[in-house]
Amino acid sequence: MKVKVIPVLEDNYMYLVIEEHTREAVAVDVAVPKRARPLPGALCTRAWRPNTGSYLDHLHLPNSHPFQLLEIVGREGVSLTTVLTTHHHWDHARGNTELARLLPGLVVLGADERICALTRRLAHGEELRFGAIHVRCLLTPGHTLGHMSYFLWEDECLDPPAVFSGDALSVAGCGSRLETTAQQMYHSLVETLGTLPPETKVFCGHEHTLGNLEFAQKVEPWNNHVKAKLSWAKKRDEDDVPTVPSTLGEELLYNPFLRVAPSRELNHFWTPTHTTGKTENQPEGS
Repeated sequence: MKVKVIPVLEDNYMYLVIEEHTREAVAVDVAVPKRARPLPGALCTRAWRPNTGSYLDHLHLPNSHPFQLLEIVGREGVSLTTVLTTHHHWDHARGNTELARLLPGLVVLGADERICALTRRLAHGEELRFGAIHVRCLLTPGHTLGHMSYFLWEDECLDPPAVFSGDALSVAGCGSRLETTAQQMYHSLVETLGTLPPETKVFCGHEHTLGNLEFAQKVEPWNNHVKAKLSWAKKRDEDDVPTVPSTLGEELLYNPFLRVAPSRELNHFWTPTHTTGKTENQPEGS
């Protein structure tokens, strides 16, 4: 199993997962899939959604299309058959529609009906197969109600498994809680993702590592694992190199949202402000 890390937009990641024997490929979180920040002339519109008490942001990009992803697919000599979408926000799903138009028969999967160009809705615990690659679908509500993470492993392979966690779990942090309770988010992070094998590689949806570690240091100023990871992340940032993937075992050493115990403070720590350092009125895609 080969994973191509593809930076898009300002700080998003999408991924191309390749089954190296069959040359079948699966894309994860196809945003507006270009390796660049939004183009000049981009228009962002915001709509209030009273049913969730949050905003829905749409980014309208001139001449946006998934040619960057298709160029990588062509260079790798693979057949892109499926898109796995973690959640419906535009910065993770907006590229689905154009990609489906360019690749007739493309299957777009996810757990939320709001996902662009959705072909079939997935259920928690459902398993998929792409050649030797197994995919277990893990419903991880918190950032959104219909957020799905994907746990992948390969038959007869010594490589560690991987989880594509979107905006549920990130390096040293987690996404903002927008549509669920703190207890649901705790269950998603600690009981669903936190119990995966410690060698599992964590491929998240955003490059928020520095900010997450700065917050982690405030929570646990005595934690030497946080200090070491922060120093490492600063060097990666200076070199403009991604900090993904981490491993679940590493996350258990420095991610405060995997290390917290159930308590009265749970709701205090799991607010939008504490999870990403942004305000509660931030755009949905963050």
